[in-house]
Amino acid sequence: MTTDLEALGQAIKRAQHRNHRTMDAALREIGVSLVQWDALRAIERMPGASGHELAVATFQSDQAFGTLASRLVDRGLIARSAGRGRRFEHVLTEAGHTALTEGRQLSIGVLRDLFAPLDEAQRTALLRSLRELTEET
Repeated sequence: MTTDLEALGQAIKRAQHRNHRTMDAALREIGVSLVQWDALRAIERMPGASGHELAVATFQSDQAFGTLASRLVDRGLIARSAGRGRRFEHVLTEAGHTALTEGRQLSIGVLRDLFAPLDEAQRTALLRSLRELTEET
């Protein structure tokens, strides 16, 4: 029997959509969206990164990330400083670190619930399979 690849692709998309909706709703409790929290996580992983590097890391266009970064600066969650040339470097502020920490605390319960139908072996196999699919060659 052959796997219905279209159904597989749609199942992945539905799981991703469920994850995004649930995480976004939980993160609203601390006043950030999933997109904002993802940007904070990327900036933490890559302090001093350019807007372009962060756009790539968060699956956004340079323009979309620039708009998002401006909003995060306005909220006091990140700081931008001039780098070489036209480059802006991004770092978390104390408020950004706090939002990131609070978001992580919320995400633990949300993700535990989302993946509850799978036992540990299934979670490990799913992670391994998704990493294999997304590895850059």
